[in-house]
Amino acid sequence: MMVLISYDVQTSTPKGRKRLRQVAKTCLNSGQRVQYSVFECIIDPAQWAVLKSKLVEIIDKEKDSLRFYFLGANWQRRVEHIGAKEVADLEKDALII
Repeated sequence: MMVLISYDVQTSTPKGRKRLRQVAKTCLNSGQRVQYSVFECIIDPAQWAVLKSKLVEIIDKEKDSLRFYFLGANWQRRVEHIGAKEVADLEKDALII
């Protein structure tokens, strides 16, 4: 399934900047960055449960926010890209980690 993850982390303090780096790194381990605070992740339900748990542990629920958009298995018909920064096709292109 395709999950689109977006986040907003308050970065006015060193702890906030650390949380931002941790959220980005955690998302990068599971998907590809398509905008500064937006990631596309193709994952199965078990991987999703682990990823969500990690992200919820990182953020400060009083200051930060996470948004998850579930695009399902037929996500190709639901995603349209126009403009710069063409991104790799997660199912066709090799991802080297």
